Amino acid sequence: MRILVTGAQGCIGAWVVKALAERGMEVASYDTDPDPARLRMIAPPELVRRVAREAGSIEDTARLKALVREGGITHIVHLAAVLMPFCQAQPVAGAVVNVIGTLNVFEAARDAGRPVRVAYASSAAVWGPEEAYGGGRLTEDDPLKPSTHYGVFKQANEGNARAFFASDGISSVGLRPWTVFGVGRDRGLTADPSLALRAAVLGQPYQIRVSGKMNMQYVEDVAETFVRCLLAPLEGAWVFNLGGDIVEMDAFVRILERLRPEAAGLVTARGPQVPVAWAMDDTQLHAHVPDIPHTPLEEGMRKTLELFEALRRRGALAANVSKHT
Repeated sequence: MRILVTGAQGCIGAWVVKALAERGMEVASYDTDPDPARLRMIAPPELVRRVAREAGSIEDTARLKALVREGGITHIVHLAAVLMPFCQAQPVAGAVVNVIGTLNVFEAARDAGRPVRVAYASSAAVWGPEEAYGGGRLTEDDPLKPSTHYGVFKQANEGNARAFFASDGISSVGLRPWTVFGVGRDRGLTADPSLALRAAVLGQPYQIRVSGKMNMQYVEDVAETFVRCLLAPLEGAWVFNLGGDIVEMDAFVRILERLRPEAAGLVTARGPQVPVAWAMDDTQLHAHVPDIPHTPLEEGMRKTLELFEALRRRGALAANVSKHT
């Protein structure tokens, strides 16, 4: 078994690589940036050194096909993507990465000359805003009504995964995260809660750019869920909602101030509600993939603050420049 992780230098990617390497599995990372900066934040140097690194673009069809075919890849975790703000500002460029890049992954699996399983990141953004639905928890059978280019692209990827299974027998699992938070999450609109936790440790003010509710999911749980879905013996093109803890951003700030009293008054939340329904039913995921982890929100926030604090003490946090992209 040899596993390729695309987008491996991103937040979820780094935690997925860590989870796989800790299992002793052979992992190769693929990213435009070969520097494992986020992995170094969460994993010891000896683990980082064990991971093979390949630099390349997810849009490079020939490069990706050759890497999968010649590298003996049997499993792919596909996480390479650009996020909602980028896709809204540059929908054509966003589609090239998010849709064409995903097609490249599935074509590489198809042309590998061996069976290749795929786990990939869809998104809760395939749902429209909360008011587009009648209340209650959304299941995988409810209609998708994405209101952003990013959500439409993710919906297309789910459909293409089904088409690849129908035509080529490629088994896959797509997961729909909402707000993934933790160390290493520093890009995208829903990175703001993680950036707020980081700012609190640094003693800096920070304004979360959204208000209202988010469905929050601790990154270590999300990474472990991707790994378990990748290794699960499911045949077909599956898509699962990914559950979490629903919280108002004002309540998130209050929890943060309780966990770190010295940060009182530093973090505020002001802005629009993210236009994505937040109440998802993840019964199907738990029914098909055993032992899906769930760290309660406050515990996940505490773990994140502790890791940020450890990084600050060794001088590794201030150098981690966050990017509002």
